[in-house]
Amino acid sequence: MTTYDITMRDQTVEVVDADAYEQEGPMTTFFEVAEGRGVVDCWSTRVASIRTADISLIRRTPASLALHAVG
Repeated sequence: MTTYDITMRDQTVEVVDADAYEQEGPMTTFFEVAEGRGVVDCWSTRVASIRTADISLIRRTPASLALHAVG
């Protein structure tokens, strides 16, 4: 699992734990992919959707690094 730090246009930061993300129309959607799958497909679960126009930056942080930063 990966952690995404999403910096919004108002400079707030949202943190989402997901495996991948992609743009779906006006939204950017974050997904957890099925075990053993490496791509977003029909077995993926939507975790969060954020209006793309509100996003300034998406930064990916591997879960192992996120744990070290907190602990």
